[in-house]
Amino acid sequence: MLVPDRDASTVKELDEALAHAQGKAVLRSPSGDELPLPHSVYRVLEQVVHEMARGNAVRVLPVRAELSTQQAADLLNVSRPHLVKLLERGEIPYHRVGSHRRVVLEDLLVYKERRDRERLEALDEITRISDELGLYDE
Repeated sequence: MLVPDRDASTVKELDEALAHAQGKAVLRSPSGDELPLPHSVYRVLEQVVHEMARGNAVRVLPVRAELSTQQAADLLNVSRPHLVKLLERGEIPYHRVGSHRRVVLEDLLVYKERRDRERLEALDEITRISDELGLYDE
């Protein structure tokens, strides 16, 4: 979800307030009732507001959520056919619901973390080799 332009300044103010807030947070209903906000919920709210204040779209999903192949591909920023190849090669676990493949979000995030780590390691290696060969000017 993206912040509508009309709410952008309010979301930025809320982001700053949450970053400096101390003490216990409460949720006040329209009728004035107050409910204490557990710290875990407060942290999620803080992170969501922070990302939205930076102009990033945010989507909250349960970790055990089952995603379609298109949703999974969108989260990895790859094409759906590429994702299907990853599934068929066994790189990401999946199961079928009827004729449709489903991917558990947690499994997808594990794959993404591993992929990102391997990419960084490869870039570090390329940088090291380039330094050894004197390809960088200082």
